Amino acid sequence: MTPPRSTIALTVFATLAAMAGPSASPAADEAAVEANGRLGRGINLGNALEAPRGQSWGMEIRDDYFEQIKRAGFDSVRIPIRWSDYASDRPPYAIDPGFFEQVDGAIDSALSRGLTAVINFHHIEPIYEDPAAFRDAFLALWGQVAERYRDRPETLVFEILNEPHANLDAASWNDLIPEALGVIRESNPDRVVIVGPAGWNNFRELDTLELPDDDRLIVTFHYYEPFPFTHQGAEWNDPVPPVGVEWTGSDEEQAEVTRAFDRVSSWAEEHGRPIYLGEFGAYNKADMESRARWTALVAREAERRGFSWAYWEFGSGFGAFDRESGRWRPELLRALVPDSPTRGR
Repeated sequence: MTPPRSTIALTVFATLAAMAGPSASPAADEAAVEANGRLGRGINLGNALEAPRGQSWGMEIRDDYFEQIKRAGFDSVRIPIRWSDYASDRPPYAIDPGFFEQVDGAIDSALSRGLTAVINFHHIEPIYEDPAAFRDAFLALWGQVAERYRDRPETLVFEILNEPHANLDAASWNDLIPEALGVIRESNPDRVVIVGPAGWNNFRELDTLELPDDDRLIVTFHYYEPFPFTHQGAEWNDPVPPVGVEWTGSDEEQAEVTRAFDRVSSWAEEHGRPIYLGEFGAYNKADMESRARWTALVAREAERRGFSWAYWEFGSGFGAFDRESGRWRPELLRALVPDSPTRGR
């Protein structure tokens, strides 16, 4: 049985504390490690608040979903948010009050049920396209978000930006991180904050990540490998990866996951940081047996190393929950939370 989140948190903290010597990078303090322990097993509420303004991606966040998530045995939710589509394009880049209220509702629904909530900046296309031109707006948006939620409890965690990529390369991203964190710290000096590397938060890019001197940070990465399996039939890719790729759980397939996660674990030990696997999942065009087999291995390998995690995602193309029937997909729920009290109900 997987140990309780609190046990994982204390174990990881002891490890980080032991390895932090005079020449080590600043080690995560107890607050960051405990926050990562509270994140535990999570799920993304994707395809909702990060859809472009005026569009629907078929998913709306409902209050009862948080109850379903809590009852199933999850510890946290990650809420992707496209703030830039709901803000003025001129200084002071004011965010639409109505949109803020939508986000308030999602946060409150999570926290009131004892779930830890992560809110992020997701699909902020202008910062990926022209980091210099959108810098002031990005910082202004973070200033508003941080100020609005300054009094929320420690069970609300901020994530600076999802999957930096394109023109927001490693150098540009490393320059922007301390600026964004500085804005957050003006109103949230003690809030735990999540940050990951450029290159789509790929684990191979962790060596390019330069962290500020701030001990209340959790480092995130995303894992969707092998991509031809996890994204087969995904219509947003060009070309669309062909359908029919199985993941059998062979020794070599398992070893690929193990090698990747060992690499992340080694980086974490070297830098003294707790790790959050913020996204992983396999699209619904793959066969369910393969999806469940892969998902279970990824989740257990993450837990074995003390990583918290959030499955992508709740109720859309990768969904562990079938919104039409109002039930969890039992194979995926068992893969994610083997001891779930709902057993797929």
